[in-house]
Amino acid sequence: MKDFFKSFFASLLALILVGGMGLVLLFGVLAAVGSSGKPTVPAKALLVFDLDTSLTDGEHEPEPSEAISEAMGGGGSHSQSLPTVIEALDRAAGDARITGLFLTGNLQSAGPAQLKELREALQRFKAKKPVLAYNLNWSKRDFYLAAGATTVFMNPFGEMAIDGLASEPMFFGEAFKKYGVEVQVTRVGKYKSAVEPFITDRMSEPNREQMQKLLGDIWGDWKETVAKDRKKAPADLQAVADERGVVEAEEAKQLGLVDRLAPYDEVLDELKKLAGKQPKDKDFPQITLATYAGIPGEAKTGKTRIAVVVAEGEIVDGEGKPSQVGGERLSRELRRLRLDDRIKAIVLRVNSPGGSASASELIQREVVVTKKLKPVVISMGHLAASGGYWISTYGDRIFAEPTTITGSIGVFGMLPNVKKLANEHGITWDSVQTAKMASLGTMTRPKTELELARIQGIVDHIYEQFIAKVADSRKLKRDAVHEIAQGRVWSGQEALKLGLVDELGGLGDAVKHAAKLAKAEGDFYLVGPEKEPDTLRELLKSLGQGKPRKLTRSGPVEVLTERFKAQLERLSALNDPRGVYARLPFEIDIN
Repeated sequence: MKDFFKSFFASLLALILVGGMGLVLLFGVLAAVGSSGKPTVPAKALLVFDLDTSLTDGEHEPEPSEAISEAMGGGGSHSQSLPTVIEALDRAAGDARITGLFLTGNLQSAGPAQLKELREALQRFKAKKPVLAYNLNWSKRDFYLAAGATTVFMNPFGEMAIDGLASEPMFFGEAFKKYGVEVQVTRVGKYKSAVEPFITDRMSEPNREQMQKLLGDIWGDWKETVAKDRKKAPADLQAVADERGVVEAEEAKQLGLVDRLAPYDEVLDELKKLAGKQPKDKDFPQITLATYAGIPGEAKTGKTRIAVVVAEGEIVDGEGKPSQVGGERLSRELRRLRLDDRIKAIVLRVNSPGGSASASELIQREVVVTKKLKPVVISMGHLAASGGYWISTYGDRIFAEPTTITGSIGVFGMLPNVKKLANEHGITWDSVQTAKMASLGTMTRPKTELELARIQGIVDHIYEQFIAKVADSRKLKRDAVHEIAQGRVWSGQEALKLGLVDELGGLGDAVKHAAKLAKAEGDFYLVGPEKEPDTLRELLKSLGQGKPRKLTRSGPVEVLTERFKAQLERLSALNDPRGVYARLPFEIDIN
């Protein structure tokens, strides 16, 4: 007993000492942060936009573990919201202290529609001030942004990817069979292929057909946009993609894809000149776009408040994670805005592949009720498909980019069981029940024919509701909707032809239309969702600023691992209480 108390008090003393050291460190950090002062914009400064980031439509609040990791120099996620970036670029274009923009680095993640909105903002900046773009290696998405710059630089040792678009889905069907996991499915729509990766080893022909069409639309936009910027014909870029794929620096210069080959030090000399300095000067005035975006601009003006709400990520039942669209959380936010008399219109920005049918219905109901009191305008981002379209269809007006991925009007149910896998390891189950449907939700055995028929009936009923809602909201005939539904995905430009969206345009266009409906053109300001103050999160975020980030691209093994993890995350998000989902079968990202 004596040894026990010795050990106990020694441990207690150690905890007190460690806790005290932690408090000293924390107060030291707080003092350092408090004394650092707010950033300012130097005169004749260059705005530096490092593309080493992931573009999101909403502000991504990192989990505490992510914030701690980044603060300690361990990397962590790094993202910037597209609306914040665009606002900063537009503001900097009219800021007399900013002399130009330097664009460099490689985007980690961004969808085609997001790229289009960002490119348009860069072009607006270029109309007023020079834009210099430089890279060692140009990917298709980075070059899409930079092709229209005032001067496009490329390192003499660099390469450029102009190799078209390809989709290579990962399939687990045979692996599941090998390891004894069986997946039964119920679905409606021949194009509803979200379940294919888990039950087969290849794309179905309808899925191959829709993928080919969608990739063709996105690739066509890429070619037309880049060709216009570089004063080429789209056919010239198609020839490069067919015959070369990868273009070396000298070839890129000869083909007119870049303006000048130069190492980084020579590019720095050009930047110094733009900032009013000499090449011999060691530095020049500059400010990063992320820092500039954090400096408050002019005070909000206007009498009318228009709210912008972002629905980004998988649609899940309940509250959901910060990276998901929780059905209850978003419904509650829409309800709050509906009851707030100060808010005269709402813009719902949707960037979601869909997910839970039940959660999608909760959100849609709030949209329907809200639009009876004030305008609700939809702005579709990269994805607004399946459940993402479900929550959009009743908007007063729907805006989409030509490369937005939308539609996918269809539903499915996925019913896995681990009976074979468990039995092979000596695990069995037995049961008693009082009705034939008592164990409908079990994963310990395959579903019976009676159970499958019942689940298929539920899926069919939800699909019919989906069709009816689209027909009602879009003023289309039911048979016409059924024809273009079937779970098929469409690009924004095709969706416009089919009547699934009203107009091509970005978030800014949607905001202007909302102001028009609220009779507040030129006399409004935007408000975002209310946030509870989180001092610790803000502290950790500030500590993470300025930390070096990973700039190199992932290797093939890491890419494969990330794709596998993404599929597992998709499975973990399937939490609909009825097991029925309205979800896109894939996601597209230009590399």
